[in-house]
Amino acid sequence: MIKMRYLTILGSTGSIGESTLDVVARHPDRFKIVALTANESVEKLFAQCQRFHPHYAVMLNEDGAEQLKDKLRMIGSDTEVLSGVESLEKVASLPEIDTVMAAIVGAAGIRPTLAAARTGKHVLLANKETLVMAGRIFMDMVKQHQATLLPIDSEHNAIFQSLPPRFSGDFGASGVRRILLTASGGPFRNAAWAELEGVTPEQACAHPNWVMGRKISVDSATMMNKGLEVIEAHWLFDADPEKIQVVVHPQSVIHSMVEYIDGSVLAQLGNPDMRTPIAHALSYPERIESGVRSLDIFEIAQLDFEKPDFERFPCLGLAYKALSMGGNMPAVLNAANEVAVEVFLAGRMPFTAIPVMIEQVMQTINQQEVTNLDDVLAADSLARETAREWLACQV
Repeated sequence: MIKMRYLTILGSTGSIGESTLDVVARHPDRFKIVALTANESVEKLFAQCQRFHPHYAVMLNEDGAEQLKDKLRMIGSDTEVLSGVESLEKVASLPEIDTVMAAIVGAAGIRPTLAAARTGKHVLLANKETLVMAGRIFMDMVKQHQATLLPIDSEHNAIFQSLPPRFSGDFGASGVRRILLTASGGPFRNAAWAELEGVTPEQACAHPNWVMGRKISVDSATMMNKGLEVIEAHWLFDADPEKIQVVVHPQSVIHSMVEYIDGSVLAQLGNPDMRTPIAHALSYPERIESGVRSLDIFEIAQLDFEKPDFERFPCLGLAYKALSMGGNMPAVLNAANEVAVEVFLAGRMPFTAIPVMIEQVMQTINQQEVTNLDDVLAADSLARETAREWLACQV
């Protein structure tokens, strides 16, 4: 007998959220949507409510919630509309749900993701910031409350699939030598860093393989996205930084690999489509149809691998540095990067200034230990303020 799973999707109008709903729609006998949330996309969330009839819909701001209420009232919907961060936490910890897709981009996703872990849910983690900023706090909470953590990033999901069953984080006992974390290299893989001064937001967002949101597309272009994934991998798999090797693989067919002490290397392959890791996590430990087309290895024909160029991608080196420093520095790195990307996308700063801003912020703020979420959020706030002060001095 198939067990029905009851879902909250945090960030349902983003690319991960939409892909999750695509997989869910293929299996109405397996999944029931209980709550959907969005930041500001009223029209998208309204359309999703019409199709999936959730019990709750949450907009982050009150004005958006009022607009959504009016639209749903006009069609006679009984979906209850809520607003604010507290409401995100509420729908992430509802007693009637068992699974939470944590797909809110940015620091705004931390509190509801922690709420899901604190209430012992199946947490499908697509929010990088929860692990980057509050890795130890989150992982301790997962263990303490016996939540189930399943990574959604294609790379971390591939590592999860390639590790031994019930992997405990002990590399020696499991015969694991290292993790090979693949990266596409983004749209500027072959460009010299000096050539990128005039890059436009549209060029930076034109990823060669993946369809993603604008912020994560820019992160891919700078390879900060891969740097953040290194920090995530450290927490997810209890891996020391020197046991995480980034491998540039432009075809994005091998999503990551695990090397064992006997010389074996296990890899997970597939077409670059986020519905694969989403379907894997939604149905784990079973397998379900995802809608992704079969991988044609004859069409691929060739797989290439390169070492990452830290001069071309200084953001990757900054991420390794933040991880090694520990404490508040990953949160500082993440916050400075968010501000830098936001300013670049607004056309107020060149692409090549992104790592410059991040490095200046990291050098300005002292390294400190973090013991709770308040410490993490304080580091985040200070880094954003410092980044904006640095920017003001450049004008």
